[in-house]
Amino acid sequence: MASFLIRIVLIVSGLWIATHLVPGVSLDAPMTFVWAALLLVVVNAIVKPVAIILTLPITVVTFGLFLLAINAAMFGLVAWLLDGFQVAGFGSALLGALVVGLVSMVGSWLIDSDLKERRYVKRGQW
Repeated sequence: MASFLIRIVLIVSGLWIATHLVPGVSLDAPMTFVWAALLLVVVNAIVKPVAIILTLPITVVTFGLFLLAINAAMFGLVAWLLDGFQVAGFGSALLGALVVGLVSMVGSWLIDSDLKERRYVKRGQW
């Protein structure tokens, strides 16, 4: 449960950063960030795997670059489903998805490395 909440906080942080860095991405209210993060988790867990399987040939041909378009589509889908979350177009969705993904990746990496370091110190291996 704590891991899920940490992931949600990371996605909310990524969305907040995306609204400030990416022109065309905006969220109306602070609670919209939380709803957008939750919906993004659900869409990425349910819709994204189906989209990846259906577009596997083009993903293989483009050496995986089409996955960026799929990420942008999932970001745009969340904006379409959620009132108060606007994305101006494909370019904004692509950049927004990249920002949210990078913030989540770096945050997860930092948290995971910190937890591993604590486990080693706790066990007396360092």
